[in-house]
Amino acid sequence: MNVLKFGGSSVANASTIESVIEIIKQQSQNQPLYVVVSAMGGITDLLLQAGEEASANNENYKNTLAEIEKRHFEAVKTLIPIVSQSAIISKVKAELNALESLCEGVYLLSELSPKTAAVIASFGEMLSSYIISEAAKIKGLDIVLKDSRELIVKTSNSKVIIDYKETNARIKEFANNNTHKVSLFPGFVARTQDGEPTTLGRGGSDFTAAILAAAIDANELQIWTDVSGLFTANPKLVKQAKPVCHISYQEAMELSHFGAKVIYPPTIHPVLEKNIPIVIKNTFKPKDQGTFITRKVEERKKPVTGISHIDSISIISLEGSGMVGIPGFSKRLFEALFLENINVILITQASSEHSICLAVEASEAEKAKTILDTTFEFEISKHKLDPVKIENDVAIVALVGDNMYHHQGLSGKMFSTLGKNNVNIRAIAQGASEKNISVVIAKKDIKKALNILHERFFEVKTKQLNLFITGVGNVGSKLLEQLQQQNKYLKNKLRLKIRVVGMSNSKTMAFNENGIDLDEWQEILAQGEKANAESFFAKAKEMNLRNSIFVDNTANPNIAKIYKHYLAESMAVVTCNKIACADEYSNYEELQDLSRKFNAPFLYETNVGAGLPIIDTLNNLIASGDNIHKIQAVLSGSLNFVFNNYTEEVTFHDIVKQAQQEGYTEPDPKIDLSGVDVARKILILARESEKVMELENIENEAFLPQESLESKSVDEFFNSLAKNEDHFKEILAEANKKQCRLKYVAQYEAENAKVGLQHIPVDHPFYNLEGSDNIVLFYTDRYPKQPLIVKGAGAGAEVTASGIFADIIRIGKSK
Repeated sequence: MNVLKFGGSSVANASTIESVIEIIKQQSQNQPLYVVVSAMGGITDLLLQAGEEASANNENYKNTLAEIEKRHFEAVKTLIPIVSQSAIISKVKAELNALESLCEGVYLLSELSPKTAAVIASFGEMLSSYIISEAAKIKGLDIVLKDSRELIVKTSNSKVIIDYKETNARIKEFANNNTHKVSLFPGFVARTQDGEPTTLGRGGSDFTAAILAAAIDANELQIWTDVSGLFTANPKLVKQAKPVCHISYQEAMELSHFGAKVIYPPTIHPVLEKNIPIVIKNTFKPKDQGTFITRKVEERKKPVTGISHIDSISIISLEGSGMVGIPGFSKRLFEALFLENINVILITQASSEHSICLAVEASEAEKAKTILDTTFEFEISKHKLDPVKIENDVAIVALVGDNMYHHQGLSGKMFSTLGKNNVNIRAIAQGASEKNISVVIAKKDIKKALNILHERFFEVKTKQLNLFITGVGNVGSKLLEQLQQQNKYLKNKLRLKIRVVGMSNSKTMAFNENGIDLDEWQEILAQGEKANAESFFAKAKEMNLRNSIFVDNTANPNIAKIYKHYLAESMAVVTCNKIACADEYSNYEELQDLSRKFNAPFLYETNVGAGLPIIDTLNNLIASGDNIHKIQAVLSGSLNFVFNNYTEEVTFHDIVKQAQQEGYTEPDPKIDLSGVDVARKILILARESEKVMELENIENEAFLPQESLESKSVDEFFNSLAKNEDHFKEILAEANKKQCRLKYVAQYEAENAKVGLQHIPVDHPFYNLEGSDNIVLFYTDRYPKQPLIVKGAGAGAEVTASGIFADIIRIGKSK
């Protein structure tokens, strides 16, 4: 014989009840069944609400009762043919009238005793079981309804302690005299030894089913609910969570204790002693395998079975020298809480015995503090103990698995994974069996913590990166194209799933936690909210997603100023904006320190050479112990393009205009042509070479006429170029006379740096540098005469975007 239990979601309305009856009908063809049902979904909450409203002299309890009546009558009218409805509706109405009278009494007395509350709460199961039994009879089932209050006996009204001797005797007597193929029982309800009605508390219907299964030595206990078993994590918070096919009783108890609401700990104990398997099944997907729970499980490869959490707790902390070496201190503490029925969820104590903290339900925190302050009043008054402290808005996350003790370093992996994503651990608890590692974290970090841990322990090597992109112009739009184009490759080859969850231009910004559709990003962004750099950061912080990366494709100094806020939240920063790294050295140093402190990568390869690995090469040289003696470079793709194409036949104005139109220059070309952009680049390389240097320390040999340097707008700048064409022709003529080419060169040597236009002879490595290419020569201990050369395309939206893309991939492969 099997015992089946159907929860509130399974019997929420007429449609779901029909599905339940069909499952019962199919299984009863093979063997007799005991079936336990909960109240219709949400009804128990409405019943308790009505009782509380009545006790508070709130006449709204009548409206709540009307809603309860409406839902039950709707179920009857849908499930039962009209010719058979009269008697059933009369019975249901009689029960509802009794409920109304009970609530009216509570209203008149303004008092709701535990006994009365239990009676009110029991109406849900009594009504649902009656309606289901009558509907099943209509469907032709051989079914009998048995009141669980006649079978299950508690030792008291206040605590859920079962008198198993009497309960088992009553169940066996019923079983011996029962000839029906299906026996239906209301869950949750019971009676005391004095015959008073009571309930079995949270998860009571599961408990009813387990008690019945143990008493009759059932072959199997089936828990039917709205999910396909116990999952590796809460599927509502972790989309990648999957059902666990086979799990042990102990693992199930650990997971259920820490918030997996599919099954409750008391359910497991009666069947565990009898070694009766438990199966978690989905009422709405009955063909799904579900979760099979037994004493032993075949050895699994994965050490962690599941990740669970409790999100409504508080931490109670006691500290002081009066605890150290005092026998019986812990006894006094826990006894005081026990006497007031306060459950302790987690305990941790320092080996110094100077402090102890424990987790309790958030609703009981103030009560616990009052009790402990009173218990240790003497020690507190003598300053041997500090007053009890409460920390709210925290949660417990737990790794669970029978196989965990076979694997070294699991705790380290858990802590490092959380730490890399700025999830601070407030307390830690691990049992000697090593089957549960629990940590207390901020409540706001639950979703992120569950996802990064699930990614670490269940999703093999696949890693999800969440991008917040600001700037979707030339560079930004190319980056989005490349992300979309390489999506499948990244998943299949690099095991990276990259989503753009936030984007902004100068006018609007848009967010989507599930990823912005890159096929429609222009339309989505156009309909977004008003853009603001601080608001963009605030939203990214609020979303609190794992592996978050802020990508700056702008040249905006205001955006550069808030990099430190992203880094301090353990969000990586990838940028082609040179302003931050070329700002005052103290700011540059602060960003580097924040990156290290919060383990948040700060990558800016595109600051110097667009897609060229210039900074990476330099860092590798230094990290391997080499010393930098000199750096010579052509670092402006735009200036190289301009002077490579400037001839006697064209004007300087037209070539600069062409460079701007083809995306080789900044929106304001004066930034490039004034040498400021190149000065910033060599400054960054000097700083990466561990030189403390400011922008004003770099000698800038400007070639632009003063009128151009002093221009106030882009149009004014271009007008000045046209007016001073003779000046530029003289520069070109002098170079041609020497049979040299013009290159704008940056140089760092002997702790000094300079930038300026130079005449490059035919035998120099810079001479044949074509188009918008960049080139860097590194002279070091290892490369004293023949320098290490990095050369390639150094300007353009596409190569810059590819450099940013490369930095994003670098983070994904390392974080």
